[in-house]
Amino acid sequence: MRGKGPSSAVAVHVAVVDPLPMFQQGVATVLAAAGYAVEEPADVLAWVRRDSRVVVLLTLGGEREWDLLGQLRGKEPAPAVIALLEEGAPVGLGVRAVRAGARSVLWRQVTAGALRRTVDATVDGQAVLPSVVAAALAAGTPTTAGRQSRLSEEQLSWLRRLAVGVTVAQLADDVGYSERAMYRLLHAVYQEMGVRTRVQAIMQAQDSGWLRPETGGPTAGPPGRG
Repeated sequence: MRGKGPSSAVAVHVAVVDPLPMFQQGVATVLAAAGYAVEEPADVLAWVRRDSRVVVLLTLGGEREWDLLGQLRGKEPAPAVIALLEEGAPVGLGVRAVRAGARSVLWRQVTAGALRRTVDATVDGQAVLPSVVAAALAAGTPTTAGRQSRLSEEQLSWLRRLAVGVTVAQLADDVGYSERAMYRLLHAVYQEMGVRTRVQAIMQAQDSGWLRPETGGPTAGPPGRG
């Protein structure tokens, strides 16, 4: 199999790391047709040690994947990582991905043609970024926009609780709302932050330093029960 990349007769190996098997299979079909050797390794860190000429397509859906990105950056030589983010994710997450070690950033809802072009360019040593992410990096934009002033201390306390593993049902019970009402209130918080999911909200809050409770304010852990 002839791999893409700069004047290479050796196949470039690409690892696809995504929680959805159907997505992995779709990416594998597109890239295999373009001449890449595509795999879906269970242990990506062990996989990258086999060959220095590798690319990792990594969907960043939670802190586990962000931790993996950091570990891949620490490899010698570090593999070329293309970070995949959900379209509509905060621009700050794209900035964070680059600063954490990703060479390129791509929306997960990308077309087959854009996927191939991004992998080709990344293999050639180029960085491919959405224009909004590139502009944010050029402007020195922090990883998240400062929105703390728009959230009340109570709303910040909800984020702190969720970040340490408290469920929505537990949070609703603790603060005196029905579970349905709690979901509505949290959805309003996510909209205010410019994110769509709980994971994105927690990551943005972490980057902004909001998960550190103010002196005398609510703590991140759940309250004790009698």
